[in-house]
Amino acid sequence: MAKQLEKVYDPKEVEQRLYDEWEKNGYFHAEVNKNKKPFTIVIPPPNITGQLHMGHALDNMIQDALIRTKRMQGYEALWLPGTDHASIATEVKIVDKLREEGTSKEELGREKFLERAWEWKKQYGGRIVKQLRKLGSSCDWARERFTMDEGCNRAVNEFFVRLYKKGLIYKGDRIINWCPDCRTALSDAEVEYAEHDSHLWHFRYPAEDGGEGIVVATTRPETMLGDTAVAVNPNDSRYKHIVGRNVILPIMNRPIPVVADEYVDMEFGTGAVKITPAHDPNDFEMGERHNLPVIRVFDDSGYINSFGGKYEGVYKDDARQQIVDEMRALGLLVKIDDHKHNVGHCYRCDSVVEPIVSKQWFVSMKSLAEPAIKAVRSGDIKLVPQRSEAVYFNWMENIRDWCISRQLWWGHRIPAWTCASCHTMTVATEAPDVCPNCGHGILNQDEDVLDTWFSSGLWPFSTLGWPDKTPELEYFYPTSVLVTGYDILFFWVARMIMSGYECMGEKPFEYVSIHGLVRDAQGRKMSKSLGNGIDPLEVIDEYGADALRFSLAAGVRVGGDLRFSTEKVLAARNFANKIWNAARFVLMNTGDEIKPIDESRLDIADKWMLSRLSDMAEDVTALIDRFELGMAAQKLHDFIWSEYCDWYIEMAKPRLSGGDEADRQTAVSVLNTVLEGTLKLLHPFMPFITEEIFKALPGTQGSIMLSAWPVPGKKYALEEKAMANVMELIRGIRNIRAEMNVPAGKRAALKILASPETRADYEMCAKYIERLGFASGLEFIADKTAAPENAVSVIGVGAEAFMPLGDLIDIEKEIARLGAEAARLENEIRRAESKLSNQGFIAKAPAAVVDEERSKLKNYRDMLAAVTRRQSELQK
Repeated sequence: MAKQLEKVYDPKEVEQRLYDEWEKNGYFHAEVNKNKKPFTIVIPPPNITGQLHMGHALDNMIQDALIRTKRMQGYEALWLPGTDHASIATEVKIVDKLREEGTSKEELGREKFLERAWEWKKQYGGRIVKQLRKLGSSCDWARERFTMDEGCNRAVNEFFVRLYKKGLIYKGDRIINWCPDCRTALSDAEVEYAEHDSHLWHFRYPAEDGGEGIVVATTRPETMLGDTAVAVNPNDSRYKHIVGRNVILPIMNRPIPVVADEYVDMEFGTGAVKITPAHDPNDFEMGERHNLPVIRVFDDSGYINSFGGKYEGVYKDDARQQIVDEMRALGLLVKIDDHKHNVGHCYRCDSVVEPIVSKQWFVSMKSLAEPAIKAVRSGDIKLVPQRSEAVYFNWMENIRDWCISRQLWWGHRIPAWTCASCHTMTVATEAPDVCPNCGHGILNQDEDVLDTWFSSGLWPFSTLGWPDKTPELEYFYPTSVLVTGYDILFFWVARMIMSGYECMGEKPFEYVSIHGLVRDAQGRKMSKSLGNGIDPLEVIDEYGADALRFSLAAGVRVGGDLRFSTEKVLAARNFANKIWNAARFVLMNTGDEIKPIDESRLDIADKWMLSRLSDMAEDVTALIDRFELGMAAQKLHDFIWSEYCDWYIEMAKPRLSGGDEADRQTAVSVLNTVLEGTLKLLHPFMPFITEEIFKALPGTQGSIMLSAWPVPGKKYALEEKAMANVMELIRGIRNIRAEMNVPAGKRAALKILASPETRADYEMCAKYIERLGFASGLEFIADKTAAPENAVSVIGVGAEAFMPLGDLIDIEKEIARLGAEAARLENEIRRAESKLSNQGFIAKAPAAVVDEERSKLKNYRDMLAAVTRRQSELQK
């Protein structure tokens, strides 16, 4: 007797035991192996501040499914894990902790603060890694990396110095995005835009000579303190007379010129705009074109500075209303219009971002972007879905220089030192002992750290040993596929492509598989404010990791968002139970060994089942290769639940208990062969339950994850087509019985009229039609004259089945039952019509309740029509 499974599958008992076994045996580990083709995925490193959320669960389930598939297909499959230091997010956490302790990072000092940061990383940084293990992630944990470990830090410094020596990194005063709460610069990709309801204020700036001057329209009254010009379009005839003359900037009472610039939209507002080069990126560029002075009027915390005159010390939001009030008092407020516009927010703390001019470090991006654009355009790198390319090209072709310095302490410190004596700046991979210019021994390192994405942009090769030419780098790079959400396409993906070509001279990966966000059942983004977030660890604890994984996998649509609900997890758990019960049944009917399949002994059902397994191997493999995991999971679900469990096992049952031992052994062999092949195909999605069952199958050795991936076997196309027709006929018979409320135990004689082309197929399946169609007997007839009177018929492909009504139901009793049902439905219809004709109900009830009542009325009417039709048929 084969090993028997427990009656009930218990994920809590199985999952941790199996994962510990896999890790102990080194099944996840990959080595340089010239005899195998490599397949590499680098994990999008989660922040050390993070806890596993549904987005992580989806992202890592997809990666794990891909890596498990390739491992079974014989590749040397490396899934390289690691975590990201997350400059802003981590520093905010530590600053908050210090605040609770009654101190601050400034009081602590940089060195002590960094000690605390490393302690925090040690305490909390591994939390999400443990959580990824709970999900079943088969990462090569022996190769785990951290973006600030010694090797990654060395790679960051090397990259910085290389770009600096090529003139691609520079320091200068430019307009940047500034978060006044985090008190640091942000790159363009770190700013998230949201539409705000606001106003468009129309202010008059009087002419210097006492004339009317000009009316400007602005959404930012508080920045007018730093205005250095007014701009109009050179083609705007309304303002040709004033271009080149001065107007007086109200409140500050300084003359500023009126300039002509093509950028100005004549249709917006009054067609005249105020120019504040220090606080608007477009104004900054116009200021450079017209040599305008740059006057910054906000400090780093968002307060008006000394250049704001009497408003010094006022917070910018408060200054807005005060300035509007003063302009009104001066008689210079012309009008206020309602206006919607997009406002930038910090991606970390959601504060409104302030464009300011600041001295920062920048990367010149144009030359770096060119090979990255070419790589995607040529197909060297493939974005999946392809529609993502349009967004990618739009961003890359309009790319601006990247501000990479951050006014933080936690992160990669910029490798630039300034001599305290001669002020010469030295950029080097390691701290110089003395100034190379004057020999002075005191050098001060730049205070800023690098943008987090600067280091994570090197992830595909820094983790493999770059800048050294390691065997791992040579073998595993370029990587095979990057799995990521569309929300970090620019943050991370584009930068990895650019740095990959710059440092390695080739692409960092061949495919980018882009998935959407995990939303709730109503399609809303999961968030704390909505209270609709679901903790994946709680789901795993209640239903098991496999149920969570499969519910996510089944919802995957390339590039599309996924709707998640606990109902879907429950359905996935039921699917796991279905597989477990089917495996228990097969093993209970299996001896210690399974005999090889004797093709000469196969009947039509066996051939159909083996052929369908071959189809599954072909289809699932192709879908996974195209990253269509949702379709692959759905195909497997339908195949296992319906074709294997509900059809083939039911067909095999009489053979397992019959007297023909050879036929019994054939059925056992097919049941086990298909079960084993199906478990392998399902393993990437549900690794735990498939492993547990696989170990119980006679003849299996080792782990399922190291077994060979199924390849398409022999196809029995004719048998497959014939069985599909037979199953369709049986479904029709069952549907008729269900519509007529025939008890399952009541059987009816069945007569089948089949065409000459299909008769042999139906005759071969006679025993299956008789048993699964609940027939008391089966007869094939030559023509319709042999069909019974008062029979219901079922039309199939090339066949018609007849069942005498008298064998199925007591016609008089059924007519009476239908009459009672019709009366009940008529009452329900009258009740619903009365309710919906009541204007008080319509006015007071919630719209959803009214809609539900209308839906009920429609259903009752449809049901009554069906009952009436059935009554009429029976009476005839």
